[in-house]
Amino acid sequence: MKQGKRMLCVSAWVAAMAAFVLPTNDALACTRVLYVGDQNMVATGRNMDWNEDMMSNLWIFPRGMRRNGLAGPNSLDWESRYGSVIVSGYEAGSTDGMNEKGFVANLLFLAESDYGKPQKGEEVLSLSLWLQYFLDNYASVDEAVRAQRQNPLRLVPSKPIPGGKESKVHLSISDASGDSAIFEYINGELVIYHSRDYKVMTNSPVYSEQLAINAYWEDVGGTAFLPGTNRSADRFARAAFFLNAVPRKLAPNYIRGVPGQKYDYQAVAEVMSINRAVSIPLGITTPGKPNIASTIWRTVSDQKNRVYYFDSATRPNTFWVAFDKLDFSKNTPVKKLTVQNGEVYSGEVSGYFKASKPLEFMKAQ
Repeated sequence: MKQGKRMLCVSAWVAAMAAFVLPTNDALACTRVLYVGDQNMVATGRNMDWNEDMMSNLWIFPRGMRRNGLAGPNSLDWESRYGSVIVSGYEAGSTDGMNEKGFVANLLFLAESDYGKPQKGEEVLSLSLWLQYFLDNYASVDEAVRAQRQNPLRLVPSKPIPGGKESKVHLSISDASGDSAIFEYINGELVIYHSRDYKVMTNSPVYSEQLAINAYWEDVGGTAFLPGTNRSADRFARAAFFLNAVPRKLAPNYIRGVPGQKYDYQAVAEVMSINRAVSIPLGITTPGKPNIASTIWRTVSDQKNRVYYFDSATRPNTFWVAFDKLDFSKNTPVKKLTVQNGEVYSGEVSGYFKASKPLEFMKAQ
């Protein structure tokens, strides 16, 4: 395992120029931002960009679920310590979610991913369960980073999803304190970037190069010029600029506070506005760039109050799940909120989840 470094040995300028001329695979061109404001306001947002409907649904998983790594006789086994709410993709795995401790995990596409080959007798885990393993087992970023540095997971790619696309992803995590980390498998080794400064993530190139490219744009200055294409490096630069520009203190001129209100509407509003600002319009096509994909849904996790927001690009309403209305006790049923058939919800939706058989995670190849 390698510890991620902030800068490459090449200059930020060279990395930025390379981003202009080197092609990237933006098949799953997502964006993740972490907002940390005053009064413990912490919220993580992500865009899911994809070139078709992923048949996504929302799920509630209780504590105490028995899991198997689905990667053969040496598969990792565990029992979930924490309950969680997740969004599925193709009903084959967890793509995004938050657990009951306000710990958030997001999967984003990374073409450079290389998980390596398991050694004989080594415990393994299907990639479809990677995000869920973190939500099941960790309450803080520091806990997750220490565990993975000591004993990194050995991932085995899942079977190709519909359309034959390979499962190549990196993982971001954040917690209710505002801590953050990024996990990538490069050349068969786990690389970890752990810092509260790592608030933005997109796709290719690898995260160290994303940081170097963004350093170039920070020197240029976002009020002078921001890159405006749909490409990963450009979205990173715009999201980082917007995130640093929005208010950290309560701003009553925008959002009228209600005395005693429970939810941090400002944190959620700030993050959702950034998500929308870097979204790719629905149905857009870019000549010569067939892999540029539209934003099909967005999520925002209010980690202080444990409220999970879902915003579909194909529905008229945003809705949310308040964790204080959920029962994550062991042996309570798995529940599912179906949205893949065009269902429309508004407001708090915990009462609309229905008991369901567990999600069937995709086995490893």
